[in-house]
Amino acid sequence: MFQLPRTATAPFCPSEIQGSVKVPSGAPLWQRILRFAGPGLLVSVGYMDPGNWATDIAAGSHYGYALLWMVLASSLAAMVLQSLSVKLGVIARKDLARACRETYSPLVNRMLWLMAELAIVACDVAEVLGSALALHLLFNISLTLGILITALDTLIVLMLKGHGFRQLEAIVLGLIVTIGLCFLAQLILVGPNWAEVLSGFVPSLHSIQQPGALYLAVGILGATVMPHNLYLHSSIVQTRQIAKDDDSRRDALRLSLFDSVGALSLALLINAAILILAAAAFHSTGHQGVEEIQDAYHLLDPIVGGAFASLLFGVALLASGQSSTFTGTIAGQIIMEGFLDLKIPCWQRRLITRSLALIPALVGVLWLGEAGVGTLLIASQVVLSFQLPFAIWPLIRLTDNRALMGAFANARWLSLLAWAIFGLIVVANVYLFVGMLG
Repeated sequence: MFQLPRTATAPFCPSEIQGSVKVPSGAPLWQRILRFAGPGLLVSVGYMDPGNWATDIAAGSHYGYALLWMVLASSLAAMVLQSLSVKLGVIARKDLARACRETYSPLVNRMLWLMAELAIVACDVAEVLGSALALHLLFNISLTLGILITALDTLIVLMLKGHGFRQLEAIVLGLIVTIGLCFLAQLILVGPNWAEVLSGFVPSLHSIQQPGALYLAVGILGATVMPHNLYLHSSIVQTRQIAKDDDSRRDALRLSLFDSVGALSLALLINAAILILAAAAFHSTGHQGVEEIQDAYHLLDPIVGGAFASLLFGVALLASGQSSTFTGTIAGQIIMEGFLDLKIPCWQRRLITRSLALIPALVGVLWLGEAGVGTLLIASQVVLSFQLPFAIWPLIRLTDNRALMGAFANARWLSLLAWAIFGLIVVANVYLFVGMLG
């Protein structure tokens, strides 16, 4: 069991990373932008994980470009909510979990902690399945063996022990660039109808009234506005050292928001690219029944006319699963330290989360077979959507609180917008839940 000194720059221990990146107060704007860039990238990788792939592929193959507007709307909602998370971290210098522990009763905190942990496990199930599936497709190993191999990603956490937060951000940036370039190449090979793509971004309630569309829409919502990312972002923005005067905090908030919106815009483009690829390659060619990622992988060869597109697909899937591993570990540490004031070595936290995720992943694959991976992935994202209100409610309440936020408390228009997003998410979840019971 390793312990880190206070001066260490280990990327996975929230209690050790506050102010670990210095930002010179008199530096030019471009230097300050680069110094503040990074936390948004760590958050954005959660919006590109295998769960997003499953929902976007199913939506694109079944309904063409019709649900692109849902990807856009979910991404915009994520930007609004992540801006509140950034504000809490930059201004109050508290992460969401810790702020909840200091504000609410022990009973409420335990409930919020359990919901947050459930969200992390659900997300990790998607990472396990996605990484295992990528190994299966690229190296032709069994899916069950691939799932067991993912348990070894705890070694990655151990290898990163003692490395700085900026190094972690650089690794994640490399994985994001890999994913983005893979999908750019695939879109060039497939050649979608761009006029239909643009029309898909126009909101349409009729599109979610089609059989099964609402379930996928809620899955897209959960996959995009991930609850544990709200806890994550409020902590990792504190890695930037800033002065305590209002002007410095205002500048830091502006630059952090720029980083967040920029990174989430990149995530939006990648998620849209996945759905567009599925719509162009499958829906438009009569393969509307594609729901499984492995089916998409194998179908790309004959449709595109070569094995290059499917190879890119598999590499991007593996990068997606591994990049989410880092952020899931950090989020788990933040939630545990914040709600419970409990600190354990980061590799132990990773091992606990991955062990909990391996059980439903293995059971699901053994029960449903390889053809059930897509079903499990989409279900995990719907679970995330059901957990969202338990993170959004305290986030809005805390950033509305002038005693905590001072002059930086939410403006009335921002508060109303955030509550409207909260209400829409609750209504969508309730409507889907009632429909599932019926």
